[in-house]
Amino acid sequence: MTKRLSRTRAYAPDPAAPGRCCDIPGCSAAGAYRAPKSRLNLRDYWWFCLEHVRAYNLAWDYYKGMSPGQIEAELRADLSWQRPTWPLGGPGARAAERLAEDALRDPLGSFAARRQAAADDNGAPEALRGPLALFDLAWPTTLKDVKQRYKQLAKRHHPDANGGDPAAAEQFKRISHAYATLRGHLAAHAPLAAAE
Repeated sequence: MTKRLSRTRAYAPDPAAPGRCCDIPGCSAAGAYRAPKSRLNLRDYWWFCLEHVRAYNLAWDYYKGMSPGQIEAELRADLSWQRPTWPLGGPGARAAERLAEDALRDPLGSFAARRQAAADDNGAPEALRGPLALFDLAWPTTLKDVKQRYKQLAKRHHPDANGGDPAAAEQFKRISHAYATLRGHLAAHAPLAAAE
């Protein structure tokens, strides 16, 4: 027993047809098939009979009257569904990073307290709790992770990358000091960790 498809055929009359004659002058057949009037308004339709809608579709050219540059721009816009895009990692990404930092400024210290409590729970040495919180790292950590995080933060907060901003220069100093503290501690205690 074969199952019949419930899908209507592509050339079946449109159920939303207005029940009038074909829009081609002199044609008395029912206008049961719709076709867009122009590419600028794809929701305004002509209503044709089957013979005339086939002829209209054969002659339809969406890009008619457009220059090659306009066609290229239209095709590129279609790749992202006509939505605006920007290069990954470009100027927009740096602005998004700064926006995220501004959104997470913590004047009351509630996030810092939470990070501090997490560091306390993991048994981090007292001298490393501030640097770990600044680097947003959990204890225990490795020198490799510290270096990687330092490179990210230094690149983001370097005064040259921020147009000589004094706040960025101060943050860069704090990051450098925290890196020196973490690096010194991890280098001094690496032999102990290897022995255990």
